[in-house]
Amino acid sequence: MGKAVTKEDLRQFSLLLLDKISTLLKESVLEKTGTIDPEWIKTGRVRKMLDISAGSVQNLRVTQKVRFKKVLGSYYYNKEDLLKLFKDESG
Repeated sequence: MGKAVTKEDLRQFSLLLLDKISTLLKESVLEKTGTIDPEWIKTGRVRKMLDISAGSVQNLRVTQKVRFKKVLGSYYYNKEDLLKLFKDESG
């Protein structure tokens, strides 16, 4: 006959399951953003996040309202600057 499952067995299983779910969620976020909490955000993500046009993002860069980096032809914008800019605009 099989061995009975104890409360401790169930507790251990729940901890393993929660750990696995947490790992999968972190991996999913990593795949979508490149990092868990990105400091620098690509143009497309900035446009979606702020619901603004490509021209508006370019204007932020040209007028130097936010810090940016160009890496291999892609622009990345500083998340902190974007949040501060739009916080200042709204308040």
